[in-house]
Amino acid sequence: ECLSKVRALAPRMRPDQWLEVDGGVHLDTAPFAIAAGADTLVAGSAIFGAGDPGASLLALRRAAERGWEQAEQTA
Repeated sequence: ECLSKVRALAPRMRPDQWLEVDGGVHLDTAPFAIAAGADTLVAGSAIFGAGDPGASLLALRRAAERGWEQAEQTA
């Protein structure tokens, strides 16, 4: 449900606006959220609930980058 909302909102956003997904963001969902059009992810428990927050942040960033690559390929 969230991704369909992101897909619907993304084309309506002005360049100075950010589309944020907050909640349920983790390694498996981050690429899909970015590919759907989100440009900001809030992933508190996915990072701070992990044993190594720094490594978790890096892994999440890499997952998000896969989403950007996917979005570029389908654009």
